[in-house]
Amino acid sequence: MTKQKSEDLGDVYGAKTPEAARKLYDDWSHSYDADNLRKGFRLPSLAAGLLARHLGSSVSGPILDAGCGTGLVGETLAILGYGPITGCDLSPEMIAAARRTGVYADVTVANMATGLPFADNAFAAFTCIGSFGPGHAAPESLRDLARVTRPGGIGVFNLLSATWESQGFPAVIDGLKAAGHWEEVEISVPFRPYLLAEPELWSRLHVMRML
Repeated sequence: MTKQKSEDLGDVYGAKTPEAARKLYDDWSHSYDADNLRKGFRLPSLAAGLLARHLGSSVSGPILDAGCGTGLVGETLAILGYGPITGCDLSPEMIAAARRTGVYADVTVANMATGLPFADNAFAAFTCIGSFGPGHAAPESLRDLARVTRPGGIGVFNLLSATWESQGFPAVIDGLKAAGHWEEVEISVPFRPYLLAEPELWSRLHVMRML
């Protein structure tokens, strides 16, 4: 039997390499939902709701849930009536948990640091929730997310308020705007991803439309 392990966010954000992050999330996968939902984790539902508001009910085509983890975002999107949904994640154990939800048309292990294994314009929308931050995917991953999303498609991702500038996200976001790859549709007000824990942690949701 796989030993269940609860991870501290400090450990997760302290990962120095993709391999270290993969090991942490593999170990955490069996208790991830319980650990996070016990803390009042609302980021997945807020992100899915924001994507749904901008997509409306007429979206046609697959949605990419990048950094899908155990499938919290994908499950919410499926309940809202969206699909088919493709999930990808760095951690094979997280992918296994996402597959067990039964809401994904396809799931695959992928390292956003080395590129997504999908064709250009393959998706009508993407979400990337909880995958950016210290020890996580680099800002350059946004370029690949924009590449695999078709013109007119919507992308939703979150960034931590305290670190997004120091990690270099503004330069990449603005560079994609200047190059005509996407436009900014909305940035949420800062909010706490956890209602019952981590009071120092604040995040924003960013919504982009591909051009």
